[in-house]
Amino acid sequence: MKTIATLIFVLFIGVTALARTAEETVKLDAIEITVTVKTYSDEVSLKPTTEVARLYKRINTKVKKELTFTTNANRAKTA
Repeated sequence: MKTIATLIFVLFIGVTALARTAEETVKLDAIEITVTVKTYSDEVSLKPTTEVARLYKRINTKVKKELTFTTNANRAKTA
């Protein structure tokens, strides 16, 4: 009985959903937009320059080193 009532309820909801389909058509107005394209050209000079490259340590290396500290209690005990 409960199954039949549920089936009828679902069919009723489906029929009412189909009955509510609107037949109105929506007209869309086209909007024209003008686009201007600007091009920029930068000249690159290829002069041979001598620069010094510096190699820096990573920022978090000290933090990682401090977080991975070991104490005597952490070491493996040998028998």
